[in-house]
Amino acid sequence: MSPSPQSSGTTTYDVIVIGAGPVGENLADRTRAAGLTTVVVESELIGGECSYWACMPSKALLRPVAALAGARAVAGSREAVSGGLDAAAVLARRDDFASHWKDDGQAAWLESVDVDLVRGEGRLDGPRQVVVRTPEGTERTLTARHAVAVCTGSRAVLPELPGLDEAHPWTSREATSSPAVPGRLVVVGGGVVGVEMATAWRALGSEVTLLVRGAQLLPRMEPFAGESVATSLTEAGAIVRTGVDVAAVRRESPSAPVTVILEGGEEIEADEVLFATGRAPRTDGLGLETVGLTDGSWLEVDDSCRVTAVDGGWLYAVGDVNHRALLTHQGKYQARIAGAAIGDLAAGRPLDTSPWGPHAATADVAAVPQVVFTEPEIASVGLTAQEAERAGRRIRVVDHDLGRVAGASLYADGYRGQARIVIDLDRGHLIGATFTGPGVSELLQSATMAVAGEIPVDRLWHAVPAYPTISEVWLRLLETYRQ
Repeated sequence: MSPSPQSSGTTTYDVIVIGAGPVGENLADRTRAAGLTTVVVESELIGGECSYWACMPSKALLRPVAALAGARAVAGSREAVSGGLDAAAVLARRDDFASHWKDDGQAAWLESVDVDLVRGEGRLDGPRQVVVRTPEGTERTLTARHAVAVCTGSRAVLPELPGLDEAHPWTSREATSSPAVPGRLVVVGGGVVGVEMATAWRALGSEVTLLVRGAQLLPRMEPFAGESVATSLTEAGAIVRTGVDVAAVRRESPSAPVTVILEGGEEIEADEVLFATGRAPRTDGLGLETVGLTDGSWLEVDDSCRVTAVDGGWLYAVGDVNHRALLTHQGKYQARIAGAAIGDLAAGRPLDTSPWGPHAATADVAAVPQVVFTEPEIASVGLTAQEAERAGRRIRVVDHDLGRVAGASLYADGYRGQARIVIDLDRGHLIGATFTGPGVSELLQSATMAVAGEIPVDRLWHAVPAYPTISEVWLRLLETYRQ
């Protein structure tokens, strides 16, 4: 079925997707596969934040750090290593993974799956209608038969501080795309972006100072995760300071050093300052007020990602904008769920929104996996022990020193790491897991499957890990639990 041009200058599609990041791309792919005509509206680069300023470039910066650390951690290979990272080569490889900030390949992919593209700023203009201001300054009106999906993601939030605007601070975008290594870098914020960028730029030669308002790094994870990263950054030569507040920033000119002023008056001079202090939805100027919503707000949704405050069930918000789980892979999961819901509703089929049903993003609540690509890596899924206790769950926490696993000792001399699982005693299955240590990201999918599948602990006892691998930690954890 082709889109339908109207005499009034509008074009009608079954589905309109605003935002062509990974979430919008996945949603469009699913609705098109369901036989629905689909158009994507994008104001920047197709592929979105993840492809150009987040997941891909940041991990391209961090992978050489892990590779070098891995070589240095094993007798025989460490003797072959001389010198540090080649910063120019790392940045060039990063540029390749960011496609040199060009989206030709992504545009070609949309065309290959028969999804139309309209470039420009899209905004809602009442129910099922989107107006697009094109780069040429003209306007196009698009109408949806079945659904409009907002997939515009989130943006970095800068605090209101004296002098900050004139200081031209880095956000996550500048931190992942900088063409040069700053001699001195101050990082404000101890969350994922802050610790990953502190890790990367320190390894590339920057003198890094990490300033954290709270008492620990990675405060939403198990406490030992942040502690391990703080120790590693300090050993790498970074300065890590917790319990400090930034009061102001000063920069005399764009080419001058930047001065970060702390509460109490202490000053820290650097060449660049990165603020990694939170995210906000990209819904400003989106026309939300035309459908009874608040401009610039997060969009509350049900488990099928339909916006709950809009009548008719035609408006969806998928990915970061719904504030359920601000992770690319989780947004893509939501896109698969929402795409299935849109397709089935259009075909007149009922939805199954029961937990773990085909039209319910249940994992957003119960089984969200995340990897922090620091050195060492941090991998987690589900609830922390503290979160489970706050939820009133009756739990048992089981810990094990990863360095005592044979596979870990082979992986790296003096391997340091920790594993924790959180077991719901009433239901008899895992509800959370956290691992720290080199290479632990590869343990995460097994933990995610155990949590999402609600596999009984007694059955996990029969899942035999290969010897000698780091995965043998599962056996050690279960042995400890059964004691």
